[in-house]
Amino acid sequence: MDIIWRFYNKYLSPERDFARKLKPVLGFTPVRIGFFKQAFYHRSMNVDPSHKTFNNERLEYLGDAILSTIVAEYLFKKYPGKDEGFLTKMRSKIVRRQTLNEIADKMGLDLILSEYSQGKMSNTMLGNALEAMVGALYLEFGYAKTSAYVIRQILMKYLDISVVEKQNDNHKSIILEWSQKNGHEVEFVQMSKIKNDKRDYFRMAVVVDGDKISEAEDFNKKSAEQKAAELAIMELKI
Repeated sequence: MDIIWRFYNKYLSPERDFARKLKPVLGFTPVRIGFFKQAFYHRSMNVDPSHKTFNNERLEYLGDAILSTIVAEYLFKKYPGKDEGFLTKMRSKIVRRQTLNEIADKMGLDLILSEYSQGKMSNTMLGNALEAMVGALYLEFGYAKTSAYVIRQILMKYLDISVVEKQNDNHKSIILEWSQKNGHEVEFVQMSKIKNDKRDYFRMAVVVDGDKISEAEDFNKKSAEQKAAELAIMELKI
């Protein structure tokens, strides 16, 4: 039955043009073509209020969780002698926004996403679309086949794991070193501190030469600083 649906989607479906553009990226024509179209449908396209929920945000949420699990399992098997701290850092490096943006760009997702978004397309939109695509793959195949696909067709194809191992994931250190080399003044400013579920919740900002570049929040002040620093690195193209 799947073969029939794939044939229909490729040659007869109203979405056949989209299916043909998608095949070079995926390597196959999906059965559940609607999920994949939604994966690339940015909310900027929701000009009709009755269709405001048709965008890739829900699939992005699903794909984020699936991708994190796949990467965790992949690293667990690849590095049997490494401890939890190493595995956690490696997973963080792989699933972080900058890495996903770069992978999505190498895959050519921008060629599809540009047709289903309005305004200037950011790198972050590429990473979000990749996560949404993983969500669509999960709905197409289930976990086992999606995991095999992500490892073979995405991680092993577009990611050099040896380079990832050597990457410095201390974003605060990176931006401070950049500021010293280039004569900029960088501050990490606490914008707010509130109680959330009886825990302190911090909102931190990165300020460069008096201009606020980025903000991020977390229950841990240092984690919020790292998140804000990562966003600033992307914004400043360091």
